Amino acid sequence: MATQQQKATRVRWLILAILFAVTTINYADRSTIGIAGPELTRVLGLTPVQMGYVFSAFSWSYVVAQLPGGWMLDRFGTKIVYFFSIFLWSVFTMLMGTVGFLTGAAALTTLFCLRLAIGAAEAPSFPGNSRLASSWFPTAERGTAAAIFNSAQYFATVLFGPLMGWLVHAHGWESVFYVMGGLGVVMSFFWLKLVYGPKDHPNINKAELEYISAGGALIDLETKDKNAPSAKIDTWSAIRQLLGSRMLLGVYIAQYSINTLTYFFLTWFPIYLVKERHMTILKVGFVAALPALAGFLGGVLGGVISDRLIKRGYSQSKARKIPIVSGMLLAMTMVICNYVDADWLVITVMALAFFGKGIGALGWAVVADTSPKEAGGLSGALFNSFGNTAGITTPIVIGYILEATGSFAGALVFVGANAAVAILCYVFMVGDIKRFEFKTPVTRA
Repeated sequence: MATQQQKATRVRWLILAILFAVTTINYADRSTIGIAGPELTRVLGLTPVQMGYVFSAFSWSYVVAQLPGGWMLDRFGTKIVYFFSIFLWSVFTMLMGTVGFLTGAAALTTLFCLRLAIGAAEAPSFPGNSRLASSWFPTAERGTAAAIFNSAQYFATVLFGPLMGWLVHAHGWESVFYVMGGLGVVMSFFWLKLVYGPKDHPNINKAELEYISAGGALIDLETKDKNAPSAKIDTWSAIRQLLGSRMLLGVYIAQYSINTLTYFFLTWFPIYLVKERHMTILKVGFVAALPALAGFLGGVLGGVISDRLIKRGYSQSKARKIPIVSGMLLAMTMVICNYVDADWLVITVMALAFFGKGIGALGWAVVADTSPKEAGGLSGALFNSFGNTAGITTPIVIGYILEATGSFAGALVFVGANAAVAILCYVFMVGDIKRFEFKTPVTRA
């Protein structure tokens, strides 16, 4: 056989490296507003509630655009849709720097609208990641793959947090948006040059293609037969059936709770360190990188543990749920920060909490495991819609808590409680984790 005579290539790991790099820039661009936040608050004279709404603007459009983004991925393929996504969100990030030329209501309105535009442009990104993980990786490697690209959200702060803190300190808050947006524009063209589906990649050999296909990779997902009639998806029938699944609904709700932790870290955490812990913005850029590094290590470790459990004979359900539940228990330790004063202890506890959050952030692996092959983009979009609704509610709720109490104590309790909700979903609601199949057909010629 060809697989015995020919050593399999490892092109899938190059694809994963590109996904990791793109997602790192994605989250760095999202977090620019958090790093620039303290200075923006001062310059524009924003209240905590106003800043909460600015933080949330990204997620309003991000959530609304999820289903159209998922539909475009299923209709046109990941490569081209994702290219435009990267290019557009990067251009809008660069334009954020121009808000410095405006004042008052005009500045606030422009800031809000540009965050809306960034959110809409980024909508196809994570469903696209999930589609590529499903098409390139066998089941026993998929947890690691999803954990690696998902852990880029922490690596973004590790790599770019100190740089962005220095840019604000040395060159003003506007420079953060120009630099990070410019990096994204460059990356979009690397994406266009390097990313293909498994059957279309010029460097993959037959041995690797057979290996990933035999292991459960959906190798036809990104390949369109140009001579075959195009299949159209009955979107609303698909959505009704996806939401009618107790398993998927449990996964979706849990992701909302897990993302509450993510959006606290991306938006209010730097301000927490400045306002509550009285650190300078330059110091925050470096200090915030420590919990992020812990989250990155936890994120990679969670995927490795999950895949190792599968290889040792554990069911797919147990292999995914054990890291998720354990990680969320660790994430709940964040509340301890309300009872300690030393800065080093606060950072240590936050690092432990985000290490746990990283271990438990296997939602995209679960999506890759469960999404129906006819509507992988749509399923990922629904998952991401639920998850990123937390990007709307978390900044606003915390803003109101701060305005009412003048303290972050209630905010940390709110975030920790969401980790508990994620545990309840996976323990009592999700049940067996397996690929969902539509009861009635959703495709038509």
